[in-house]
Amino acid sequence: MFASSGFGALLKEGSKHFSGLEEAILRNIDACKTLSKMTRSSLGPHGMNKMVINHLDKLFVTSDAATIIREVEVNHPAARMIAMAAKMQESEAGDGTNFVISFAGELMQQAEQLLKMGLHPSEILIGYEKGAKQALEIVEGLSCYSIDSVKNREDLQKCIRAPISSKQFGLEDFLSGLIAQASLYAMPENPTKFNVDQVRVQKVLGGTINDSQVIHGMVVTRGSETSFHHVEKAKIAIFNTSIEMQQGETKGTVLLKNADDLLNYTKGEEDQFEHFIKGLAEAGVTVVIGSGSISELAIHFFEKYKIFVLKLMSKWELKRIAKSVGAVAVVKLGTPTPEELGYADEVTVKEISSTKVTIFRRDEDENKLATIVLRGSTNSLLDDAERAIDDGVNTVKSLVKDKRLLPGGGATEIHLASKIQTYAKTQPGLDQYAVEKFGQAFEVIPRTLADNAGLKAEEIIAKLYAETVKGSLFGLDVADGQVKDMKECAIFDSMEVKTWAIKLAIDAVLTILRVDQIIMAKPAGGPKPRDQNAPDLDD
Repeated sequence: MFASSGFGALLKEGSKHFSGLEEAILRNIDACKTLSKMTRSSLGPHGMNKMVINHLDKLFVTSDAATIIREVEVNHPAARMIAMAAKMQESEAGDGTNFVISFAGELMQQAEQLLKMGLHPSEILIGYEKGAKQALEIVEGLSCYSIDSVKNREDLQKCIRAPISSKQFGLEDFLSGLIAQASLYAMPENPTKFNVDQVRVQKVLGGTINDSQVIHGMVVTRGSETSFHHVEKAKIAIFNTSIEMQQGETKGTVLLKNADDLLNYTKGEEDQFEHFIKGLAEAGVTVVIGSGSISELAIHFFEKYKIFVLKLMSKWELKRIAKSVGAVAVVKLGTPTPEELGYADEVTVKEISSTKVTIFRRDEDENKLATIVLRGSTNSLLDDAERAIDDGVNTVKSLVKDKRLLPGGGATEIHLASKIQTYAKTQPGLDQYAVEKFGQAFEVIPRTLADNAGLKAEEIIAKLYAETVKGSLFGLDVADGQVKDMKECAIFDSMEVKTWAIKLAIDAVLTILRVDQIIMAKPAGGPKPRDQNAPDLDD
């Protein structure tokens, strides 16, 4: 039973363990490098798309690193840490996920070289910590532009062009205009209360992306069930149930003796149902929204009392509308109380490319909503444009928190690389090599931008190093492959996004480099436990 010796004797049969430099540390580094290489080719305006088919056979065609990582389901424990750092970046800043993965992968590659040179992991850790502290201090002083007010449309559009161009190159001016317009409409009096959920995206297949538009209010891709298509100053009742005659719980037999019995059989129910709808009309309700089925009889009475009716199949969308109009979704058929009713300045049905849409407009400050109606020829294109808009809206949120901007196009990274490598020469111990490699790791961003644009990376890096001595504003403009002043080109990165990305990448890398042993228990039998972060099937 205990015939084997060493570490294997401690563990159950079927368990695995890896220890030491070759088995544990270098294996982890290799996994992180592989993950980084996978997403690196998607970085920047000329980044390539990935075609990902997830476990449910759903196709994604995107260059968004957050989506790629989420759908690929990374299994290696060390690589999963970097994937988790990228997810945290997505939830904190909404953009910069590819930076986190690329930078972390490059730090791992540099650490591998240092280990092969003979440095101890603890010396690398000390050097990386010094480099990170220095990098975050330098970044604070690199701000080249600050917007005076997030309510200035031109300023806002200028700031969100760069994040959009990295996902939808060529459409950045058009999409940033849509996002700026939608964000300004949804912006409360106090900008710090801006919520990204107040800018919705509704995709309508057909037309081109240039047919997209911003609509003030919430848009639902369904028309009215009745013949009323326009209501102003609407009182809205929302029912989270089917609007039809209630069926009994038990089965019963009814004996009908003559024709009169048959005629009177459903009359009582019909009268009761009419009483319910009449009650709604008397309460001033002009719009009714129901989930599930709405019976023909109900439609008849709604027509009689001139009520606009909307049927929604998604409970999630129903909740969103209830929130946007300030209503409470009622689960029992009956006249709602005045507190449960919602209000909209206008409810109207429009037709976009033969798709009927209902628009709810409410001009109250706390419920201001804007919807970007996206048009496009394929679902993949619409999904990718939606992800670009999501990044743009999150950039607006970042600007609300911190109005400072850094020069983009690799200018910030190359300046950090230059400064940290100079700082490394002032360090006395062996950790100076780690600090120097930490600085060199920042080169990965401009190098990747150049590679993905089909330019000679070494030549571009040399030019950037020569220019960054004059100032921190010089970066790569991939439109023509020249090194330019980023402030003049209006290519900016958000300070909030960049600082979070550096912090999260460093935390993940330091955690992985501290691991010197991997111990894996024998997997348990039976079905896998459900992922805590798995999406709800109803959504």
